[in-house]
Amino acid sequence: MSRARQPPLVTGISPNEGISWTKVTIRGENLGTGPTDLIGLTICGHNCLLTAEWMSASKIVCRVGQAKNDKGDIIVTTKSGGKGTSTVSFKLLKPEKIGILDQSAVWVDEMNYYDMRTDRNKGIPPLSLRPANPLGIEIDKGRFPQKDLESLFPGMSADFTSENFSAAWYLIENHSTTSFDQLKTAVVNLKKQANKKNEGSLAYVKGGLSTFFEAQDALSAIHQKLEADGTEKVEGSMTQKLENVLNRASNTADTLFQEVLGRKDKADSTRNALNVLQRFKFLFNLPLNIERNIQKGDYDVVINDYEKAKSLFGKTEVQVFKKYYAEVETRIEALRELLLDKLLETPSTLHDQKRYIRYLSDLHAPGDPAWQCIGAQHQWILQLMHNCKESYVKEQKGKDTFLIPLYMYVCNALLHSPMLDLDSDVRPSPIGHLSQTASLKRGSSFQSGRDDAWRYKAPQQVVFVEKLTKLVVSQLPNFWKLWISYVNGSLFSETAEKSGQMERSKKNARQRQNDFKKMIQEVMHSLVKLIRGALLPFSLREGELRQYGGWEMKSELSGQWLTHVIQTVRLSSESLTALEIPNDMLQIIQDLILDLRVRCIIVTLQHTAEDIKRLAEKEDWVVDNEGLTSLPSQFEQCIIHSLQSLKTVLDCKPGEASVFQQQKTQEDVCQLSIGIMQGFIDCLEQLSTKPDGDIDTSHLSVDVSSPDLFGSIHEESSLSSEQRLLIALSNCRYLERHTFLNIAEHFEKHGFQGVDKITQVSMESLKELDQRLFEMYIEFKADPIVGSLEPGIYAGYFDWKDCLVPTGVRNYLKEALVNIIAVHAEVFTISKDLVPRVMSRVVEAVSEELSRLMQCVSSFSKNGALQAKLEICALRDTVAIYLTPESKSSFKQALEALPQLSSGTDRKLLEELLNKFKSSMHLQLTCFQASSSAMMKT
Repeated sequence: MSRARQPPLVTGISPNEGISWTKVTIRGENLGTGPTDLIGLTICGHNCLLTAEWMSASKIVCRVGQAKNDKGDIIVTTKSGGKGTSTVSFKLLKPEKIGILDQSAVWVDEMNYYDMRTDRNKGIPPLSLRPANPLGIEIDKGRFPQKDLESLFPGMSADFTSENFSAAWYLIENHSTTSFDQLKTAVVNLKKQANKKNEGSLAYVKGGLSTFFEAQDALSAIHQKLEADGTEKVEGSMTQKLENVLNRASNTADTLFQEVLGRKDKADSTRNALNVLQRFKFLFNLPLNIERNIQKGDYDVVINDYEKAKSLFGKTEVQVFKKYYAEVETRIEALRELLLDKLLETPSTLHDQKRYIRYLSDLHAPGDPAWQCIGAQHQWILQLMHNCKESYVKEQKGKDTFLIPLYMYVCNALLHSPMLDLDSDVRPSPIGHLSQTASLKRGSSFQSGRDDAWRYKAPQQVVFVEKLTKLVVSQLPNFWKLWISYVNGSLFSETAEKSGQMERSKKNARQRQNDFKKMIQEVMHSLVKLIRGALLPFSLREGELRQYGGWEMKSELSGQWLTHVIQTVRLSSESLTALEIPNDMLQIIQDLILDLRVRCIIVTLQHTAEDIKRLAEKEDWVVDNEGLTSLPSQFEQCIIHSLQSLKTVLDCKPGEASVFQQQKTQEDVCQLSIGIMQGFIDCLEQLSTKPDGDIDTSHLSVDVSSPDLFGSIHEESSLSSEQRLLIALSNCRYLERHTFLNIAEHFEKHGFQGVDKITQVSMESLKELDQRLFEMYIEFKADPIVGSLEPGIYAGYFDWKDCLVPTGVRNYLKEALVNIIAVHAEVFTISKDLVPRVMSRVVEAVSEELSRLMQCVSSFSKNGALQAKLEICALRDTVAIYLTPESKSSFKQALEALPQLSSGTDRKLLEELLNKFKSSMHLQLTCFQASSSAMMKT
């Protein structure tokens, strides 16, 4: 945008003084960019815009009006620079006294007026019956103030036709700088003029001398005859004859000159008629000129002509003038109707609306055109909004497939048309933001990257909200600015003549302020309810739903589309706030944004819970070095991505409230979060307890990068249920120590309420699952080993009372140790961290069973006691690193059930046999000699 121009500055005026209607040249800086840019010109407080002629940015020519002030500034006002200033002033002089034979501008019909349309002086100069310059030399008006001359010659006058004529005053005023030689020439001219007057009188007498003598002779003859007769008869006879002669002469003269005099009278009448037509042809031609200028769109010229005719002939009593002025009024009334129709026509630009309102104001149109325009714009905006909704609803239902594209074409053309006069910058369309955001939600059909055909993929409700908000944001600024102009009176010119209109406009605006507030609120309510009808129909009452709804809700919008809608509404709210619309009128939009944000969070969490349930389908059972599959990581990433997609929704923009300000929202979000965590726990349980036939292991692979693997559990084509339990236990352990804590941190980071409750409930549920799975695995592995002890002890009809001297550990115990080693190997292959926990529990089960068996023996022989102690000690020493207080207690109870070895020989034999056992099974017992790790409690 180009920067604003500097205000006008007047630096000179020529001449700098004069009487009314003096033509002056104004010079200065920034006097406008063209004739249309010049909107105001005052000299000494009088509006001179009608006579102004813009020449350039530094020069304007005009005529001084009949100002009240004797001296004042020259103020120029332009559209581009506003009201200017002046460094010079103009002095208005009193008009000179006009002589009886000088040209005068007193009478309207002979006044020299200035026609600004043709730039020509009109008028008929009067006949000059005497020279205006009696001295016959060049007149040089002096610069002596009139007041000073009046004080020097009190009671005198410079008018040489006045009885109080002062020659000195006349010479000072008209010939103050004339040389002496020129004054002598003037004296000679005066003498010549005096001689001409005398000669003219004498010549007149000489020319009529013969006639004078003839009349004198006739009168003398008559007188002599009367005296000679001396009688009354002769006098009467002569008098009668003289009267007859005179009558015949008069009749003959009338007969001779009647036709001439008639033609003269007719010529004089015609001349007078032509004179009248010439003098007042402005009025006679005005109706036709008004028609032509209306057709050309020159409404300013029509208004100026009408104002002039109204001032000259508005109160005339002449019938001809009344008739033509009535024709003018008829055409002006038609113009008022035309301008009002154009004003109420939609769409139109703010500039055109202001222009038509100003025209109607200058034409003194009845009513309040500005308020009528505001009302028409209000109804048009509401109609556009409802038409937009109807078109999209019908398109969604597949009806009117021909009319809908046509309406969309017209609507798009309207939104991108230059008819939309937006003084502020165009708001950027938020629809691009969605296409630039990567898909954060698994299983979503939304595609990242720019897609020019997004409107064909986006839901109809989303496209509708985008179009609706763009429509309101494009139309409401002009509507609001029109009201502001109506309030501050800027719809009218800021000159003295328009001050009354401005005051009336401000008064009307104050009276209609509540009405306009209702208009804005109605637009805002319609906008919000139309969006609610498309996205939140459950928030509307039944009656409102019929008016603002009508959408087919096949499925609710996803969180991504709701996020985009929120961004769209937010940008619209920011654009409306920038217009300085009061916040109480926009609060309903903030309430809508809050409801959309809450709904977006609820929907996103619900969809996340559904995605979590489908994670079981993505389990590949590939175990890393820590005994984990990708499932915990996928679970954590799914939640993190879901929260990241809600970041813009959770963040509060200026003027917005927190989504968690309502207790119900906190509870709903907390329950959904707990449901997400519980859903994943159920997923783990489902995977670990699913029958073997239901597990798809065709995609399983082996992670051979770990050198710590004892063996591969993936050499077979399928996993056993015990192996799945171990993997689930390993995942549970990682979830408890890492994943759930990380998720809790992310919940707190995004402002979620009740994070402690979410974590506590989830942890308890996870521990319950872990304990169930652990007990199932121990049951699978420990029960067979425990069950094999008793048959192994008494194999071959072994009897503790009658047995041979011990030669070593019997096979049942070795078999039990091999089975324990197999469990160790299986657990170690899955997760080294689970080995202490599992082995300790297996040892507890074996030691408890062995203690029970020993306590069930009624009596031991010496060899039997030695054999039993050898086997108990061999087992205890072998699994020493996995002993727990419970298993130690069981071994202690088993040893206490045996008779004590009294002889040193027996103790020595026991020690030798133990060393022999450990030496012979050194390789097998290596797994029990590894560095112990932290023991886990059951």
